[in-house]
Amino acid sequence: MDSRIRVVIAKPGLDGHDRGAKVIARALRDAGMEVIYTGLHQTPEQIVETAIQEDADAVGISILSGAHMTLVPRILDGLAAADMSDVLVLVGGTIPAADAEELKRLGVAAIFTPGTPTTAIVDYLRAHVAA
Repeated sequence: MDSRIRVVIAKPGLDGHDRGAKVIARALRDAGMEVIYTGLHQTPEQIVETAIQEDADAVGISILSGAHMTLVPRILDGLAAADMSDVLVLVGGTIPAADAEELKRLGVAAIFTPGTPTTAIVDYLRAHVAA
């Protein structure tokens, strides 16, 4: 059985900028993780379905559109409804501090803002994904 950490990287909503998501996906892959990149313009339901199908350990949401307070809670709710609340949800992007606190209260494991070293994300996943 493959014991590599499985991470879905997703771009929800209308956000069309995916350079950061691709950089993170590559860094995670280079660190030995299995990465499933969903591509642009995914709905929360599509992201949840991908996490289910891929038996993901974590879902990384890359969002720069400002719709994080609408889209991320829908992803969290979808994972909970699918009995996948143990899947870590990480959010990256331009997230104001007040929104970051609210997202964490709702169940987001960690928020990574622009400029975060990719090694910090790799280290976080290695430390927090259940073995």
